[in-house]
Amino acid sequence: MKYVKEVLSTEKATKLIENSNTLTFILDRNSDKKSIKSEIENTFNVKVEKVNIVITPTGEKKAYVKIASEYKATDVAHKLGIL
Repeated sequence: MKYVKEVLSTEKATKLIENSNTLTFILDRNSDKKSIKSEIENTFNVKVEKVNIVITPTGEKKAYVKIASEYKATDVAHKLGIL
């Protein structure tokens, strides 16, 4: 993946996967919402509903990627090996 540096598997990220169908990624600083959306859709064959990006206090760029309801974020998490 070009823009995604790593997938977060923290306690909060796991709760988001289970409760909100949302995956959490650490990104390259040059990425934007459209590029992240297309990268996730093409890599995992899912439809992305929404992308929220935040800059952490440590200067990392973090994305919360909400997967459309007809797909399961848990399936993607299993592919990534975080669940």
